[in-house]
Amino acid sequence: MSTALTLVLALTAMPAFAQSTPDASIGAGGSFGASDNGRPALVEPSTPALSVEDVNKPLADNEAAFTADQLDYDTEKHIVTATGDVRMIRQGNRMRADKVIWNRDSDDVHAYGNVAIQNPQGDMTYAQDAELTDSMKDGVAQDMLLVLENGGRMAAARGARKDGVYTLNHAAYTPCDVTTSKGCPKEPIWKITAAKVVYDPSRHRVSYRDARLTFLGLPIFWLPAFSHPDGSGAGGNSGLLVPDVSYNSRNGMMYAQPYYIQFAPNRDLTVTPYVFTSVLPMLSAEYRSLSEKGAWRVQGYLTDSSQSTTATTGGSKSVRGYIEANGTWQLSPNWTLTGSLRAVTDKTFLQRYDLNYDDTLRSVVKAERIDGDSYLSIAGWAFQTLVPNVPGSNLAQARQGQQPIAIPAIDYRRRIGDPWLGGTLTLQANTLGLIRTDGQDKQRAFVSAEWQKWLLTGMGQLVTFTAYGRGDIYHSDQNDLTQTVVYQGHPGWEGRGIAAAAVDVRWPFVGDVWGGTQRITPRIQFAGSPRTRNMAIPNEDSRAVDLEDTNLFSLNRFPGYDRWEDGARITYGVEYALDLPRFSLRSDIGQSYRFNNRDSILPPGTGLSGKTSDIVGRATVRYGSFVSVTERFRLDKNSFAIRRNEIDATLGSANTYLQVGYLNLSRNIDPSIEDLRDHEEVRLGARLAIGKRWSLFGSTTLDLSDETQTVSASQSQTLTDLDDGIDPVKSRVGLAYEDDCFEASVQWRRNYAAFGDARYGNSFQFRLAFKNLGR
Repeated sequence: MSTALTLVLALTAMPAFAQSTPDASIGAGGSFGASDNGRPALVEPSTPALSVEDVNKPLADNEAAFTADQLDYDTEKHIVTATGDVRMIRQGNRMRADKVIWNRDSDDVHAYGNVAIQNPQGDMTYAQDAELTDSMKDGVAQDMLLVLENGGRMAAARGARKDGVYTLNHAAYTPCDVTTSKGCPKEPIWKITAAKVVYDPSRHRVSYRDARLTFLGLPIFWLPAFSHPDGSGAGGNSGLLVPDVSYNSRNGMMYAQPYYIQFAPNRDLTVTPYVFTSVLPMLSAEYRSLSEKGAWRVQGYLTDSSQSTTATTGGSKSVRGYIEANGTWQLSPNWTLTGSLRAVTDKTFLQRYDLNYDDTLRSVVKAERIDGDSYLSIAGWAFQTLVPNVPGSNLAQARQGQQPIAIPAIDYRRRIGDPWLGGTLTLQANTLGLIRTDGQDKQRAFVSAEWQKWLLTGMGQLVTFTAYGRGDIYHSDQNDLTQTVVYQGHPGWEGRGIAAAAVDVRWPFVGDVWGGTQRITPRIQFAGSPRTRNMAIPNEDSRAVDLEDTNLFSLNRFPGYDRWEDGARITYGVEYALDLPRFSLRSDIGQSYRFNNRDSILPPGTGLSGKTSDIVGRATVRYGSFVSVTERFRLDKNSFAIRRNEIDATLGSANTYLQVGYLNLSRNIDPSIEDLRDHEEVRLGARLAIGKRWSLFGSTTLDLSDETQTVSASQSQTLTDLDDGIDPVKSRVGLAYEDDCFEASVQWRRNYAAFGDARYGNSFQFRLAFKNLGR
C-alpha cells in the first residue's frame, strides 16, 4: 500500500513533507456534466472528503496544503505532481482529484479525474478535468456540475469561473431533486436548458441566454434571455414574479403579472398590471422601504369600471381604486410611531376585484411610549364603512356620516409601588374626542386610580384586594342623531364619579390521579360599587356587552368606559385542570348574584340583567396534537336553555385535518339594540393529504339563523332580515400539488354576501409556482 503525504507549501519557501493516512476516495469516475445522450447530467457523485490531515490551523494566503498517496517535485521546473486521492486547500478553497499538476512558476493547477472543488460559500463543483489558478478561485472545467449550497444545481459540457462568476456553456439548471428516496437518478420535474448560463454569487442571480423551460419532459416555453434568484434568499434583482390567473363571473378571466424592481437592498417596488376579459385593465403598485428606524409600505389599485350599489349589472362608469399604507418607526428605545391608512373610492370595489371582504376600513396614527412603569398612547382614528345601505343591513353602520373620527385619543398609565400596604397603584388619564359629519359628537376625559394587592395565605389561598376610583367629564351634542335611544345620553356637559372595591379568593387543590395531575380551584369574588350615573352619559364603546367566562370576574362587565356596572354582587365559580400523558382538560364555570333589586342598565338577553346572572363556562380538551376542542357556553339561569354556544374543534394531523367552528347566539335580544343581534352559523374547513404530494382542501361558512328580526321604526327605514334556515355565506374547494421545487393548485370560490356590481358568483383561481423562478 502506498503511503499518503501531507505537504504545506509556503509560496516563498521550499516545501516541507510529512506523512499522513489517506481518507476515503471520491469514488468511481464518470462524466458529471454530460450524460450518454449528450445532454447535461444533474446527478452528483457521493460527497467527497475534502479535508487535509495534519492541517489544524488556518493557512496564510501564501500557503497551500496538499495530501496525496504520492508526491513528486521537479526542483528545476518548479512543478509539483500529486497522484492518488489528492486533496488541496488554498485560501478557503478545497479540492479533491485523482491527479494534480501544479506549475508554481505559472501558478497553473491542472486537476484530472473525479475532480471536486468546494468554495468558502459551500458551493461544490464536480468535473473530470479542470484547469485552475493556484488559489483555485478561477479556472475552466470540462463536463462540469455545479451544486449550490442552497440546493440548486447546474450542469454543463464546459464551464469557467472568473472573479467569482460562473459561466457555463450548453448547460442545464434545476432546484429539484434528481434522485429518488433510494438514491437512484431520476429526471427532475422541471429544468431550464440554455446555450449559456451565468451565475453571479455576489448578486445571487442566475442568467440565461437562449433558455428553454422543460416541464415533465416537455418544453413549455422559450425565451431569448431570462434570469432569476439563486434561491439563497439573499440579494435579489428586478424581474418578473409568479403570475396570478383566475376567473370569476364579474370580471371574466384575469391575468396578473407582477414585476419586481429593486432600488436598493432595503427598498423595492412591485408593479402589477391586471388584464381581464370582461372589464378594463387594472394597475397595482406596492412600494416597500426598510431602515434602521423602521419599515413602511404603501400599495394602491386603480382602474376604470362601472359602479352600482343597487343593480347587479350596469351602473355609472368611473375611476375606482384603493390605497393602503402602514409603517412602524422605533424613534427611541421607548418611543414608537405607527401608522395605517386604508381608503377606497366606493363600497363595492374591494369585493368586486376579490381584494378583501372587510366591512370597515380603519386608519390610525399612533405614538406610543413604553417603559418599565408607564405607558402613553396618543392616537387618531378614522373609519370608512363598506356596509351596504340595503335591506338587511345595519343602517347605523351603513351611513358614512355615522362613522366617527377619533382625535385625539390619549391614554396614559403609570404603575407605582405602594410603600404602606405593599400593593400596586395604577394611575390612568384618558381623553377621547369623536367627531361625525352626520351624527353625534362627543368629548370625554377621565382620571382613575386602581390599587391591587395579592396575598398568599398559609393555607394556599390566593387573595386579591382591589380598590378603584374614577372621575369622568363628558360633553356631547346632536345626540338625537344616534339611532339607538339607550345610547344617546344627555347633550351638553355631564360629570360622573365612580368607586368600586372587590375581594377575590382562589383556593387551588392539587393531587395525583390516573398517572397525572388534577387541579380543582374554587373561586369567589365580592364586588361593590355605589350607584353610578350611566344613562346621562353617551354610550360609544360599551355597547356589545355579553356575559362570558372571560369577563365573569371583571370589576366592570361592560367593555369600554362609557358604562359602569354598579351595585353589590358576589361571583362564584370553579376551575378544573387535568393533565395526563398526551391528554389535557381545562374547564371553568361560574355565575354571579346581585344583592339589590334595582333595574339594571344591562339589557335583557345579555345574561346580566336580573339579580342572578346566567351560567357561563368554557372547556378545552386536547389529545396529543390530534384533537383540540374548545367550547364556550352560556346557560339561561331559569330554564338552562343554551343562550350562547361556541365550539372550535380541530381533528387530525398537520397534513390531514378537519376544523369545525359553530356559533349560536340565542339570547332573545331586543332588536332595537343593533349591536347585539342573535346569530347562528357553522364554519367548516378541511384538508385531505393524498399521498406525499397532493392535497384536497376546502372550507365553507353557513348561516343557520332562522329568526326574523326587525329594527325599530325610529330608524330612517325599517330593516327586516328574512332567514330561511341554511344560507351559505362563502365556500371554497381546491386541489393542490407541492414538491421540493414546484407548486400547483386550482381553487373554486363563491361568496354569497354580495351586492351591486360586486354580485356573487363563481371564481376560479389557478396557480403555478416554480421554485426560484420569478424575480
